Amino acid sequence: MTAVTAQSVVDILGLNDLLAQLILAVGAAMILGNGFAIYQDSRGKAPKDAEGTFNAVRAWWLFGVGLLIAVWGIASLLS
Repeated sequence: MTAVTAQSVVDILGLNDLLAQLILAVGAAMILGNGFAIYQDSRGKAPKDAEGTFNAVRAWWLFGVGLLIAVWGIASLLS
């Protein structure tokens, strides 16, 4: 009886969809944040009081990881 109750709580609250939406949101945030940083660097703008140089390889890597996570979130929502 406990397993049936636990399953229905997951279904009632929609926790499976919520997790997929959170995964999609994290991926989208990584895409937007790193895409904006890459765009600003291409325009020659840097944040105030920034120390060091812009690491384009790291920004592109995190952009790609964000894209992979977003695709995973979309696939989870569609399945």
